[in-house]
Amino acid sequence: MMAPLWVMIGGFFGAICRYAVSRWGARRSPRLPLGTLIVNLLGSFLLGWLAGSGAADAEKLLVGTGFMGAFTTFSTFKWESVQMMQQRQWAKVSGYVAVTYSCGILLAWVGWQLGR
Repeated sequence: MMAPLWVMIGGFFGAICRYAVSRWGARRSPRLPLGTLIVNLLGSFLLGWLAGSGAADAEKLLVGTGFMGAFTTFSTFKWESVQMMQQRQWAKVSGYVAVTYSCGILLAWVGWQLGR
């Protein structure tokens, strides 16, 4: 009965944090989707850490499913990549995709190692 509540609470705060980081990133780098890159890389690290930490089920629901589910954004990453491709910004989109995937996987692993 509590599981949906944990997910809802985490999602509420994750969405607010994502919005704040996205706005901050847009002000710092209007030509590169810095906010999306930051939330996805930070989310990869934190989710890896949570997975390795042995957290209780309620914590996994609150932080992992709720907060990280709303904080990270795979769909926005894909849409921004498509927009760069439509504008024929091949070097930019290649770098963005490469950094997001390679660093995301690396940070998830580092987080998992630190969580253990």
